[in-house]
Amino acid sequence: MKTLRDIKVGGSCAVIRLHGEGAVRRRIMDMGITRGAAIYVRKVAPLGDPMELNVRGCELSIRKSDAEIIEVE
Repeated sequence: MKTLRDIKVGGSCAVIRLHGEGAVRRRIMDMGITRGAAIYVRKVAPLGDPMELNVRGCELSIRKSDAEIIEVE
C-alpha cells in the first residue's frame, strides 16, 4: 500500500482511499482530501514534518502521521 507519506517533493498522486476513523478522518475529508482528489506535494519542512500540499487549488499543510492514512496511486 502506497501512502501520501511516500510521495516525494514535486510528485503528484491521486487519492484512492482514506483509512482511519473519527475526527482525524473527518478533518482530512473537510480539507478536500477525498477519493479521486489530485494532490501535488509542494515541499516538506526541514525536519520532515509537516508536508505542504496543493489540493483542489488550495495549499494545505498536514502532519506525516496524518499522511500515512491516505492511500494514493
